[in-house]
Amino acid sequence: MYCTVDEVLEMIKDDMKNVIIGDEYIEDEQEREEKIATLCDAAIVDACAEIDGYLAKRYRLPLRKVPQVINKFAKDISVYNLVSRTGIDESEREKTFLNRYNAAIKFLLDVAKGTISIGVEDIGGGSEAANGFKMKSSGRVFSRENMRGW
Repeated sequence: MYCTVDEVLEMIKDDMKNVIIGDEYIEDEQEREEKIATLCDAAIVDACAEIDGYLAKRYRLPLRKVPQVINKFAKDISVYNLVSRTGIDESEREKTFLNRYNAAIKFLLDVAKGTISIGVEDIGGGSEAANGFKMKSSGRVFSRENMRGW
C-alpha cells in the first residue's frame, strides 16, 4: 500500500465524512469511524491498483521503498475515490478533489512515458529491450581458406 487509512482520513474534514458515508446516518461515533475506515481502505486498494497500472510499465513492483511523491498521489487518488462515491459537484469544493486527481493521473502518465522519474533505481521489464540485444552463435564452419579447391 502506498498510503495508510490514517493518512487519507487526515485529508478529509468531518463534514465531508458525512457526505462520503451517504444517505446512511450513523449516530454512534465509533461505528461511524469504522464505516469510514472500511470505505477508506477500499478506496486505497483501488488507488494503489490504479497507480500500479502506470508504474508497471517502467518499474518492478512492488516498490521496495515508496517515494514520497507516490504517497502523495496515492492519498489524492484515494480521497477522490471516496468523494466520488456520491458524485462530484464541479462547482463546489469537490472540484478541488477532481483537480488533484487529474494532476495525479497526468503525473502518472508522464512516469509511464518515461518523461518523469520517481527516483527508484530498479527499472523493470521494458528497459531491457530498449538497451539493444545480444546474439551468440557457434564458430564459423565455412571460410575462404577451408573451401579452396572445391
